[in-house]
Amino acid sequence: MMKSVIPSGVLAAILSTTVAASPPGPVRSLAPTAVTAFQTAYLPAGSGVDRHAEFTQIFAGDSLITAIESVAAHGLDPQDYHLATLKEHGTTGEDMTHYALDAWMSAASHIAFGKLSPISVEPDWTAQGRQADLIAHLRKSLDNGSLSESLEALAPQHAAYQTMKAELAGRLAAPPRDDIGVLSGETLKPGTTSPRIGAVQTRLDVPVTGVYDIVTEDAVVAFQRENGLEPDGLIGPATVRALNRGASAAIDQLRVNLERWRWLPDDLGRRHIRVNIADFSVQAWKDGRIDRVHGAIVGRTYRKTPVFSDAIGYVVLNPWWETPASLARRDKLPLFQRDPAAVDRLGFQVLDREGKVVNASAIDWNALPAGTMPYRIRQAPGARNALGQVKIMFPNRHNVYLHDTPDRGLFARRQRAFSSGCIRTQDPIDLTEWLLSETPDWDRARIDSVLDGSRETRMNLSAKVPVHILYMTVVSDAAGVRFVDDIYDRDAAVLAGLKRRPGQ
Repeated sequence: MMKSVIPSGVLAAILSTTVAASPPGPVRSLAPTAVTAFQTAYLPAGSGVDRHAEFTQIFAGDSLITAIESVAAHGLDPQDYHLATLKEHGTTGEDMTHYALDAWMSAASHIAFGKLSPISVEPDWTAQGRQADLIAHLRKSLDNGSLSESLEALAPQHAAYQTMKAELAGRLAAPPRDDIGVLSGETLKPGTTSPRIGAVQTRLDVPVTGVYDIVTEDAVVAFQRENGLEPDGLIGPATVRALNRGASAAIDQLRVNLERWRWLPDDLGRRHIRVNIADFSVQAWKDGRIDRVHGAIVGRTYRKTPVFSDAIGYVVLNPWWETPASLARRDKLPLFQRDPAAVDRLGFQVLDREGKVVNASAIDWNALPAGTMPYRIRQAPGARNALGQVKIMFPNRHNVYLHDTPDRGLFARRQRAFSSGCIRTQDPIDLTEWLLSETPDWDRARIDSVLDGSRETRMNLSAKVPVHILYMTVVSDAAGVRFVDDIYDRDAAVLAGLKRRPGQ
């Protein structure tokens, strides 16, 4: 990993803006502090005239232009980095060297760390970003004549990033074609007659009749399967979005997800867990390879699973479920008001503010105002427990973790945004075995033995395992590159930031 020696204030200034007014006219300076830092390093106090003259020629030739143009392959816009000015006025001389240096520093920052601050679009972001000494990297590139490849060398080397970059290159090189759009509207069902059906049929290359016939239904179902959608033949909002993912939309989606990868550290952990909210998946990684893949159920669109990183410290078998106060007020109080017997039937225990067990049958639930809950609610281990047989813990302010579920039939669905924010995980006992595989004395036999009982049991991992809860709408796997539905509508904000000129 490249180690940063640039103070945080300098890195922040790389993205700050001031206006420099000097020939060839007013040009917005993108990285004034970084430029000053490089000039100070290159021209220490007492440098002679010859050294200053040499400095004004460091970007002679076409290498800098080539480097700036190379950022397009990473989904960035070369025009953001003085490209037109540099092409028109050159890259040498005192003034143009300043602009050339400013362009390189800004482009280098964006390709190494991301153009956007992740917190600006993901407020819960906690992953430690990448590190790079931009000044040292530029000096080395100038010294060894590798300036034209200097920005490329700063890009993430994750396999997923490189695969997406290759996919972007292929799509940018493809001949332009007209995108066939399907208008939004009510869900289209088999048997429907509508002009919108004609657009769907044109998009899927089946006979255009304007009637949702069996040939069209088969094509729609096949398309839904290919795009990770519910293969129900119903043409709703998610299917319309996928149908409208033409050439330009796919390029934009690739740009957005390349940017997300630039926010992540180079080292995600020798052993780590990756949750992809948008793909409803949990992956267990070891030594750069995927060991296991599990289906996931994530938060509903109005109870979104947050994007953040942490570390798994322990696992609990046969867990009690301490019902969060917000869920107790919003979900459990209305349930108990409708069906007071549900308290005992579902294995809930009611405690007062002092932690003493209260006889639930003596409580008049309907006397409690809506949106209140003066009691602590928790659910005993058992077949109906909301957490199932296990919870995988990385304590955080969101109270989000991985866990089992008694509603395992939901994993048969392709779109699985059904939870209240936590990540319900398919086959979680197998994942638990993987997590504990490097913790002495916790083999599968011992895990199963504990599960045969009903006592809550905590197992501490001998070494914490990083967990990264991500939101990626382009996925790279053995099947190649897949585009998945933007279930939380988060891509638009990232794309808008990428299209915004620096300083705007």
